[in-house]
Amino acid sequence: MALPVLDAMAPLRALAAENPKAAFKHPRRLAFLYIPNGADMANWTPQGEGAAFDLPPILEPLAPYQEDILVLSGLAHDKARPNGDGAGDHARASATFLTAAQARKTAGADIHVGVSIDQVAATRIGHHTRLPSLELGCDKGQRSGNCDSGYSCAYSFNISWKTPNTPMPPEVDPRLVFERLFAGDRPAESAEARARRQHQRKSILDFVQEDAQRLRANLGYTDQRKLDEYLTAVRELELRIEQSEKFQAALPDVSKPTGIPETYERHLRLLFDLQALAFQTDTTRISSFILAHDGSNRPYPWIGVSEGHHDLSHHGNDEAKKAKIARINRFHMEQFAYFLGRLKAIKEGEGTLLDNCMIVYGGAISDGDRHNHDNLPVILAGRGGGTIETGRHLRYPRNTPMANLFLSLLDRAGAGQGIERFGDSSGRLARI
Repeated sequence: MALPVLDAMAPLRALAAENPKAAFKHPRRLAFLYIPNGADMANWTPQGEGAAFDLPPILEPLAPYQEDILVLSGLAHDKARPNGDGAGDHARASATFLTAAQARKTAGADIHVGVSIDQVAATRIGHHTRLPSLELGCDKGQRSGNCDSGYSCAYSFNISWKTPNTPMPPEVDPRLVFERLFAGDRPAESAEARARRQHQRKSILDFVQEDAQRLRANLGYTDQRKLDEYLTAVRELELRIEQSEKFQAALPDVSKPTGIPETYERHLRLLFDLQALAFQTDTTRISSFILAHDGSNRPYPWIGVSEGHHDLSHHGNDEAKKAKIARINRFHMEQFAYFLGRLKAIKEGEGTLLDNCMIVYGGAISDGDRHNHDNLPVILAGRGGGTIETGRHLRYPRNTPMANLFLSLLDRAGAGQGIERFGDSSGRLARI
């Protein structure tokens, strides 16, 4: 089982004694979180710029982390526009979000878009971790069929692309994500261990407890506490997943996959917990997460929205519908705030895990009614190991390529050397 990054893994004092200019650097993590159907930009965009800005209603859940984020206005995805291909903005939005490339309009097997920025990073730095990248989502994906005006469902349900023709489908079942993160590398051994745990009703931690106690005896107080907190977090997460499975199994006539929680909010938070653990243990440094696929018509009755999200996004300037869109946007933002809180609560060196992250949160549609792909809703969270000056709202010239942001993040992740262009980029994004 993977471990968190401990101080004992980086002999700082000895290193400083040998070379005072040298310093241990914690790995930088890169994550991309996707939201569908645009946003109510009037209640998303801050009025002030620079450090002097107040959080508008949708962004208010981020108040505890305002000093840890950048709100980026003015970015665009030109390749999500029709550019002669007609309707299909939702499919193009998700396909373009991380590729900055024009998707071939086809509902057949000849899909083609581009390599996504997360997979560019995984190709260059993924060998440093057990998993080159981690793909998560809350909607069961589709690889074929017509999902949006002649565009393949592969475009609508995937944002990560290993090659221009090969999507990286997100995993939606927390149980399977957990097994992938913490089970052994050989499939036969993983299946055997999983069967044994389920039969004996033991936690994965029971099989490593002796090793953990032996390791603990050789650690300092700070590392002992960090190890105890980590093992407790893994145990609690496993119990929560097991409880979700038991609840689902008890429901009559429910055909949902085993391990997926009964509520959307709980599903989101379980996956966010797993993503945080994956970063904490350095099991991977790159991830993508589709909170809901573009075009999703999920209702949100628990926050007073019984209509489908996609239907509401075609609001026709109806203020009541726009208010409900804002409510959905705020709900997603609350889940994002939960994730940031998890990362900030994990100590790493002199700072926190969040300090060593770069997390892009947003989508490739601005106003869902107009299907426009400029002035996108984008937030960048985390300080990138001290390379990003957070706590500001930055407004860029209209139609600044979002791909410029991706190039800048590649550099900070240590994966940008020799890459001068990505998608429709026009350079690196200034001022971050």
